[in-house]
Amino acid sequence: MLTGFIAVSLASVGVIAITSLITYEILRYVWKILPGMTATPRLRVLLIVIPIFAAHIISIWIYAVAYFLVENFTSFGALTNATHQAGLDYASFVDCLYFSAATYTSLGFGDIVPTHDLRMLSSAEVLNGLVMIGWTVSFTYLTMEKFWSLPHRNTKVEGDKAKRPKG
Repeated sequence: MLTGFIAVSLASVGVIAITSLITYEILRYVWKILPGMTATPRLRVLLIVIPIFAAHIISIWIYAVAYFLVENFTSFGALTNATHQAGLDYASFVDCLYFSAATYTSLGFGDIVPTHDLRMLSSAEVLNGLVMIGWTVSFTYLTMEKFWSLPHRNTKVEGDKAKRPKG
């Protein structure tokens, strides 16, 4: 049915927009606060990586909610496997969350499979996840390049002991 395809496609665009804006705001905030921090390089890494993981986890949860809503309140598709049953319960939502995490990371185990028009949302999630992961990887590199302290960058690591290069 064309109506379901259009509705799920529009929902996909909406979810992509929402997750992109959330990721943007998180990365913008991290970029804004890092210059004023006097934290050690190791702490700075955590202050970069933890918000990035939060952005990805929030995105996965948003997709899980979208799957849950489409599955339980429309006839546009469902997630299926031998044991999964749609319903307004915890187990059904956990299946949506698990499927979302596997799809966002493009892992795709295949033990839960979308049907009908819901396949469009899962396809959009894979593409969105790949773009968001790439974006955050490049952001991590750029922030470490800009905010990593120069003395730390000029050290050589041999075994467990850091030594400064001569000269």
